[in-house]
Amino acid sequence: MIPAGARIRVRLAQTLNTRYVRSGERFSATLDAPIVAGRRVVVPSGTPFEGVIVASKKSGRLRGRARLEVRLISFRMGGVTYHLTTAPDTRVSGSHKKRNLAWIGGGTGAGAGIGAVAGGGAGAAIGAGIGAAAGTTTAFITGRKNVKLPVETPMVFSLRSAVRIERG
Repeated sequence: MIPAGARIRVRLAQTLNTRYVRSGERFSATLDAPIVAGRRVVVPSGTPFEGVIVASKKSGRLRGRARLEVRLISFRMGGVTYHLTTAPDTRVSGSHKKRNLAWIGGGTGAGAGIGAVAGGGAGAAIGAGIGAAAGTTTAFITGRKNVKLPVETPMVFSLRSAVRIERG
């Protein structure tokens, strides 16, 4: 018996990226550390596990964070598939704020500097506006921040209900 609350440590067998995966898709993982009950190894390391993408949300271009939520649903051992329920693991991308400020602020400063050299005070104001627009456009075009979990990423899940292992 694997008790509820047991920690299941796996490594991803494939890359998961919010840019490509969708809710409901399955993924593969391999048990990284054996599952032990008492002093007995109940599930050996290397056992293949299957999981499901619970939620996959891309980030916006200028705001909104990407979110990836996954959980384990089964493993296969001794020719038998065991179904299980784990608590989900949720990963969220970083914020856009610093990056956007750098692009927009940098564009504004560069535009103002070039405009000042070319046309004095009026040129600086026009250049600042053009630079801000260019910086905003660059931030928009390059703005998506995805959650990417490369192959071999270690993950830990908590078992929600006990699983009975058949020994034959």
